[in-house]
Amino acid sequence: MKISNTPNTSSTITGFILLGFPCPREGQILLFMLFSALYLLTLMGNGSIICAVRWDQRLHTPMYILLTNFSFLEIWYVTSTVPNMLANFLSDDKLISFSGCFLQFYFFFSLGSTECFFLAIMAFDRYLAICRPLQYPTIMTGCLCTNFVISCWVLGFLWFLIPIIIISQMSFCGSGIIDHFLCDPGPLLALTCKKAPVMELVFSTLCPIPLIILFLFIMGSYALVIKAVLKVPSTAGRRKAFSTCGSHLTVVSLFYGSVVVMYGSPASEHGARMQMTVTLFYSVVTPLLNPIIYSLRNKDMKKALKNLLFGAQLSSQSNSHIHT
Repeated sequence: MKISNTPNTSSTITGFILLGFPCPREGQILLFMLFSALYLLTLMGNGSIICAVRWDQRLHTPMYILLTNFSFLEIWYVTSTVPNMLANFLSDDKLISFSGCFLQFYFFFSLGSTECFFLAIMAFDRYLAICRPLQYPTIMTGCLCTNFVISCWVLGFLWFLIPIIIISQMSFCGSGIIDHFLCDPGPLLALTCKKAPVMELVFSTLCPIPLIILFLFIMGSYALVIKAVLKVPSTAGRRKAFSTCGSHLTVVSLFYGSVVVMYGSPASEHGARMQMTVTLFYSVVTPLLNPIIYSLRNKDMKKALKNLLFGAQLSSQSNSHIHT
């Protein structure tokens, strides 16, 4: 870690140390193997959904186009933290450069923000499909779906841009040690040479406001969906309607539940270990679970994945027969 001396401070930080999960060398290797496996499974699971939707013409609908983008997002979301975490497991100094820290900070929170927007748009899509089935094809057109996708990515990457730029211009002093596996705003602001109450206010109150609005939008959409489904006379019809929404509601519950636990309670109620555990859940575990949830609860997706898997096997078998 580089430190420069200035007249006002004894040391100004130009790099950081991510403590991560301190444990003996053997434990670090075991954690490296565990998270490497989780990372590969996440890439394979979300990549399989992308390929299944891409190659199955029946899934070229707004619902699955949004799901494809969501899976693509999850790949990059987990990639923003896990590769650096894996490198730290094998590193003795656990250093991260100043620019590397803030790039991770920006992409992690921007991708998380983009996920919030996609969850809201996916809820709106299910609302239209169930509450307005006759108007759905004329409302949720390919053009509108494309505009939604672009808007989610753009808004997600603009959400935290200004606050992160402002924080990156501050001076950081002290040990430079971040008791986390990623560059989180709380530990970073604690290392500033001068207290920044305005930025602390921004991250504690202003930044969560759009997240809260999107969550209320999702809950409102599903309140209308449930109201409409309960009016369906047949039990089979109600079951089918709920099955199309169950996967999305489960994913929303996992993501927002962990975020609320992390940022909705006072910092004094959870220590550094608890913060890392909760952050680990919604940044590593949920991207792994999402493709499992969507594939298990969706018949069309299960069929497409089977076609993808067995189609590849049949293709390899036919090629081997040709060569023999």
